[in-house]
Amino acid sequence: MFDITHYLTEEHRECDELYAEAERFVNAKKWDEVEKVFERFREETIRHFRKEEEILFPEFEGRTGILMGPTQVMRLEHAQAKELMDRMGKAIRERNREVFLSAGETFMILIQQHNMKEEQILYPMCDQHLDPAEIVEKMEKI
Repeated sequence: MFDITHYLTEEHRECDELYAEAERFVNAKKWDEVEKVFERFREETIRHFRKEEEILFPEFEGRTGILMGPTQVMRLEHAQAKELMDRMGKAIRERNREVFLSAGETFMILIQQHNMKEEQILYPMCDQHLDPAEIVEKMEKI
C-alpha cells in the first residue's frame, strides 16, 4: 500500500537530489545551470511544505487534537528552511559560491534532521490516525 510515509519520503529524496545537483553546478561555477536547477529545487520543496501545511498538518491536528506538538515544530523548521533557501538564492544571483555553500550546509543539516523526525515519527502517526489514500489524493492536487 502507498501510504503517507512512503509518498512524502519519496518527495524528500527527490528534493535532496535536486539540491545535490544544484550544489554540483555551484562547485563547477556553472551559474546558469545552478539558477535553473535551484529554482526547480525551491519550487518542489515549497510545494512539499504546502502539502504538509495545508493538508496533512491540519488533518492530523483535527483528528488528534494535538496542536502544539510535532506539527508546530515542523512549521517552524519550514520557515527556517525557507529563509535559508532565500539566502542561497541571493548567493546564486550574486555568484557567491562561499555564501551558497555555507547556507546550503546549514540547510542540509536542518532538513536532514527535519526529514528524519517526519519520516520516523510524524508520518507514521499520520498513517495511523488518518486515511492515507484520502490524504495523498488531496496532496496530489497541490
